[in-house]
Amino acid sequence: MIEHDTKMDRYRRLMDISRDLASTLDLDRLLLRIIQAAKVITHAEETSILLYDDAAKQLYFQVATNQRTQMRGIVIPLEGSIAGWTVTNRQAVRITDVTKDERFFKNVAQSIGMETHTLMAVPLITKDKVVGVLEAINKANGSFTQDDEDLLSVLGAQAAVAIENTRLFQQSDLIAEFVHELRTPLASLSTATFLLLRPEISAEQSQQIIKNINSETQRLNTLATTFLDLARLESGRVQFTKTSFPLRPVFDECKGVMQSKADDNLVEIAIDIPNDLPNIDADRDKIKQVVLNFLSNAVKYNRPHGTVTLIARLTSANWEIAIADTGIGIPEDALPHLFEKFFRVKGSEHKAGGTGLGLSICKGIVQGHGGRIEVKSKAGEGTTFTVFLPRK
Repeated sequence: MIEHDTKMDRYRRLMDISRDLASTLDLDRLLLRIIQAAKVITHAEETSILLYDDAAKQLYFQVATNQRTQMRGIVIPLEGSIAGWTVTNRQAVRITDVTKDERFFKNVAQSIGMETHTLMAVPLITKDKVVGVLEAINKANGSFTQDDEDLLSVLGAQAAVAIENTRLFQQSDLIAEFVHELRTPLASLSTATFLLLRPEISAEQSQQIIKNINSETQRLNTLATTFLDLARLESGRVQFTKTSFPLRPVFDECKGVMQSKADDNLVEIAIDIPNDLPNIDADRDKIKQVVLNFLSNAVKYNRPHGTVTLIARLTSANWEIAIADTGIGIPEDALPHLFEKFFRVKGSEHKAGGTGLGLSICKGIVQGHGGRIEVKSKAGEGTTFTVFLPRK
């Protein structure tokens, strides 16, 4: 009788959780709630979600209750893994001893130092589409039961719908903003082509119009590329490939890319990094993308004979990567909106063009590493962007 009451309590809790999931439209927050709920109802030590990219035919870790950020982005093979088997066969699986199962993918457990004994996995399926796998690892006492599998399967069905709805909401919102941003360059192209067809246009005027067409075409290409980057970040489809690397060469490469622009603007780029700084564990390409974006903005919005300094420090808790400039600064009322999509500081458009997506992408990359960004600025004096990445 006690067992029946306990089971009913778990189902009641599951109903409450399902209502909560339906009201969440932030993907990262949604995934975290799902794994926390899965841990509670299955009495597992750890739970995790792996998302499936059908276009790339890849399965990769996205979130886990143990908060090990290095798991995010780890690609799991479809063949030779329990999660891969779950996706391919669209069936739940319960394993009493993973060491005796040939499908167990040992690389993940070894890389993060987590011992796995018992495991249960259910596919996340909605409208006949597999969006991922929900896993429960190491039952607190004994092995996972059929009741555990039933509960996790019900949660998985609700979770799949919630994940897909959240993705669609984010994509529709982003597409609406993207289409709005397309209007200006498309209007410019339409006007330019109309003028080119006019018989009274001189050769010199035609050349200038062609240059404008080329400029607007490049702007459209950049906008499309950054839009896709952001869409993949917001939908959880970006994979982070973590390696150990020194920061100094990354700073040197970013400085090399921006040196010509800095020279044109009479801006000096300096690097402040200790010689004995150890390697950082992160996705090198994406960290470089973040540094380059901040450096580009610091050069664009600087003043003649100004300075931009790339700084790296290591504290007991965090890696700190800062980009400090002596530029025009950012108005205080604009600071809370800096990382919003397509946001541009009022009055800065004449200084430099842009998509208004760069800072949103930086935020997504840093959050994907389990970090955060801090901004300090004073109008007329300069701005400092600091990236905090957890040391462990």
